[in-house]
Amino acid sequence: MSRTIDAVVSPTQTNTIPADISGQMLDLDEDDDLEVFSKDLTLADGNMFNASMPTSPGSMVNQCKFEEDEESDSKDIFITVDNPESHVTAIETFITYRVLTKTTRSEFDNSEYEVRRRYQDFLWLKGKLEDAHSTLIVHPLPEKFVVKGMVERFNGDFIETRRKALHKFLNRIADHPILSCSEDFKVFLSAQAWELTTYKKQGPGFLSRMGETVRAVANSVRGVKNRPEEFTAIQEYVEDFSNKIGSLDKVTQRIVKEQKEYLEELKEYGPTYTLWSGSEEELAEQLKGVAGCIERCCKETEEQVGHLSDTLVPVLHEYVLCAETLKAVLRRRDNIQAEFEAKNEALATKKVDRDAESSDLGFVWGSLLGKNPEEARHQRQERLDGEIEELKEEIDKLEDRVEWANNALKGDWGRWQRSMRGDLKSAFLSTAEKNVDYYEKYFIFIHTQITVSL
Repeated sequence: MSRTIDAVVSPTQTNTIPADISGQMLDLDEDDDLEVFSKDLTLADGNMFNASMPTSPGSMVNQCKFEEDEESDSKDIFITVDNPESHVTAIETFITYRVLTKTTRSEFDNSEYEVRRRYQDFLWLKGKLEDAHSTLIVHPLPEKFVVKGMVERFNGDFIETRRKALHKFLNRIADHPILSCSEDFKVFLSAQAWELTTYKKQGPGFLSRMGETVRAVANSVRGVKNRPEEFTAIQEYVEDFSNKIGSLDKVTQRIVKEQKEYLEELKEYGPTYTLWSGSEEELAEQLKGVAGCIERCCKETEEQVGHLSDTLVPVLHEYVLCAETLKAVLRRRDNIQAEFEAKNEALATKKVDRDAESSDLGFVWGSLLGKNPEEARHQRQERLDGEIEELKEEIDKLEDRVEWANNALKGDWGRWQRSMRGDLKSAFLSTAEKNVDYYEKYFIFIHTQITVSL
């Protein structure tokens, strides 16, 4: 049978980054093949949690949702993604989803909207939000392509899984104090398909985007010399979190796969006892009892596998993608700082050149070139002075940009941590509750059958 997964994530909610951030990590085993959680864990605040505690999983889940209920009272925009439809054209087949929006915001002309969007539209929105807010954490989308050997691209399970992920993506944006105010987000929710297509064409041209990409690559190669310690701590946390959540995701998917294989074998196992009972009159009652017990075990196992597939697997994989998103956000923050540092270095070089022009060396070079030394030096100094002033203006703008990027990331980091801990707590506790219920019923079936047989 599967291994029961028990986990506790620190409930601490804070925007500050502690000196030793590693203590707040999910304390998981590095080896995929070992038990990924211990039965007795210490929370970050020093409290103990173990299996003997009287607190029920259900009540703990309700406590986790208390803050969410309070926050929902202040929501002013509600989004539902549903009703997927398949479209077949001469060149492609794709799925569209209905996006229903209800809002009381004054910037919207109406209070309700209904539009249809395909995956590419969601991808466009995510890209626009990241371009406009490079150091805010935009929730990840589900992958565009399906891993080979998992599910077919257009089967019901895949479409439903994607629909849920797209629904969560939009509602994460709707709950964000900055991203939800984006004009691109408003257009996405309210514009009809042809209007959205026209709006998309108003974006920057290919050459402009290419220039930004080249500049980002150059800054990435150059690297950051003086990254603030708090962002180094965040980066280390994200790397560690990525490894842990990646291991959990792999182990959980392997458990689900093994449970499904076990379930298929179990379904073939019960009828064998039923057939056997027809030829063994003295054992008929006991054999039929075993067959009935196996049938009930099949039902409970199927429910447990379904719960893992619907509750735990999506959340774990979602945060695997979140870890990659966080890495990209940190790289973009570093790129902004790297550009700021590069401009400062360029300014220092220009000042050195200007000082050199003021020396005798500039006078000598002017004489050798057959120019009026004073006039040539004056022209060069004017040119350098102009370049220095331009660099100072660029540096002032970049300094503001670095400050904004840092503050935006620090604020979003605290918000992301609270969301992550709430989501994982809920998924882990729900899974633990389901496992307890499953094994209690399983052993009751076995005990009942033994009693009847005796």
